[in-house]
Amino acid sequence: MSLRKTSLLLGLLLATVPAWAQIGQRFPSEKRVVNDPVTGTPLTFLTTQPRGDSKIYPSHPQWTADGQWLVFRSARVKGEAIAVNEASGEMVQVTEGGYEGMLNLAQSGGNRLYFLRKAPEAKAMQAIEVDLDRVFTDSKAGAMKPAASYQRVIGTLPAELEAVGDNALDADGQWFYFRIQGKAYAGARLPAGTKVEPPFGPRGMGAGPHAIGKINVQTGEIRHVVSVPFQIGHIQSNSWNPGELVFSWETGGKSPQRTWTVKGDGSGLRLLYPEAPYEWVTHEAFIGKDEVALAIMGHRAIPGVVDPSRPAATGVEGANPGQDAAWGDAGTREKPTGLAIVNLRTREMNLVGQTPSGSGLWHVHGSPDGRFAVGDDFSRSLYLIDRKTREMLLLTTGHKTTARDHPHPTFSPDGRKIQIQSAMLAADGRGMNICIVPVPKAWLERQP
Repeated sequence: MSLRKTSLLLGLLLATVPAWAQIGQRFPSEKRVVNDPVTGTPLTFLTTQPRGDSKIYPSHPQWTADGQWLVFRSARVKGEAIAVNEASGEMVQVTEGGYEGMLNLAQSGGNRLYFLRKAPEAKAMQAIEVDLDRVFTDSKAGAMKPAASYQRVIGTLPAELEAVGDNALDADGQWFYFRIQGKAYAGARLPAGTKVEPPFGPRGMGAGPHAIGKINVQTGEIRHVVSVPFQIGHIQSNSWNPGELVFSWETGGKSPQRTWTVKGDGSGLRLLYPEAPYEWVTHEAFIGKDEVALAIMGHRAIPGVVDPSRPAATGVEGANPGQDAAWGDAGTREKPTGLAIVNLRTREMNLVGQTPSGSGLWHVHGSPDGRFAVGDDFSRSLYLIDRKTREMLLLTTGHKTTARDHPHPTFSPDGRKIQIQSAMLAADGRGMNICIVPVPKAWLERQP
């Protein structure tokens, strides 16, 4: 082949390589403040374009350790994660090669990101650490190096584990926990005589056994934590107290016993909140060293009672789940419902608020200082609660009911603002953007 043909072929090949493929790619600011049309709350949209944005799940940290960046999922670069600087609005691609499931941000010891991704070995997974500080520095300087300079393979999880992307980073950053769905592996480590649970509910989910494992971030050592006879979901760690986990019995809806807690060494397995058969418990999240918030749903009509305030299923993905009659009678307001906060030490549960009608609060969170709680509902409205006075305040109603998902509120570490994902700006009514909602100044100035 002639030199000219070789050069042309090389040029064509280079032209087909996406310019956005490399970690550290930068995107211009889209930051914009929009007042909520009903409440007037100033909403700071950190992204405004229809690029398939969604926030990290509310059970996990959203901000980097230095509090300057928020990491989120986006289709700006298919299958990769993006970080946005809250002050400037500038965005940076922070992964290369994809990720599976949850994104985990370290809360101390520098800005670092952890996740799982598929390994070259069949059915195996790798645990990955990203040095975000180096990514941000080199990206700003326009001096990016190959991805391996920023992304470190902590270790490869054996295929027999069938590890999935449901995972969490310990508070001290030493252990990275992950879900194991390999039934042979999990079952072999169940206590003798344990009854393995069958599927529960109309979605045919919930069957076990599953397990939790962990990998040491520094050494790559892999250890078993605990096996249980049901399907595990939503593994999360206490960001203030190392070696403490919460996870769920995942059925896709009402569970026999939704919330569980266990120590990082596998000891102390117990129910977090022992629920009654008529209760529909969901969306638990650590909100402080000693507390977990969860929703006790009041979203379903009482059998035989016509109640137009109850939102029906719409057929839109993620719209109003749990309306299927096959779930039984759980989730009605014949019994107490609302945003509940469980103390991990005393085991006491406290209901701090509930909407007077409609679905009730659905995804819930709280400020680490114990002053405020927050929740969304099926209308995609966001409510702030003063835990001391029990006063509730509607913060925003602008998130469209047709949105692809719920707002999923998460408080910032300083308790002064809340991150949500919002479809307010979506032309199609479904696409979401990353949005910051302030706690009103008058509330912040109240005596704790």
